[in-house]
Amino acid sequence: MAKSAKKAAPGTIAQNRRARHDYFIEQKFEAGVMLMGWEVKSIRDGKVQLAEAYVQLHKGEAFLAGCNITPLLSASTHVVAEPQRVRKLLLHAKELAQLFSASQQKGYTIVPLAMYWKGNKVKCEIALGKGKKQHDKRDSLKQKDWQRDKQRLFKTTIR
Repeated sequence: MAKSAKKAAPGTIAQNRRARHDYFIEQKFEAGVMLMGWEVKSIRDGKVQLAEAYVQLHKGEAFLAGCNITPLLSASTHVVAEPQRVRKLLLHAKELAQLFSASQQKGYTIVPLAMYWKGNKVKCEIALGKGKKQHDKRDSLKQKDWQRDKQRLFKTTIR
């Protein structure tokens, strides 16, 4: 029997679990995403991958790169669908300035954590993260395992 996937929050389209494994999350931001019509249709169908995605800052604007949105087979014939297209992120100027100054520091980067629906708009949760070393990753896994074991122990002792 196959393992069931973790249930995501309602409205969640895609999550980047790898980002939480590779980075300490310092601060989160909510950004709008500029999309084309075919991309929205594909997102509604759940054809999004954030695993290799990252955020670039260029000329005072933020862009989502590496996000793969697979086009539907029924996409319009007059539109050339580009799955790996760089998409603009919509943020306030104050947030952009904060992200830019923080990302200039050594070890900090901006990573997308999740893509979700907010009303009829697609939002992307991005975060300022500091890279983990190998020993930090091991410590995180140990903590996670201990929390799971602790929950199991409490569950069996309460019954």
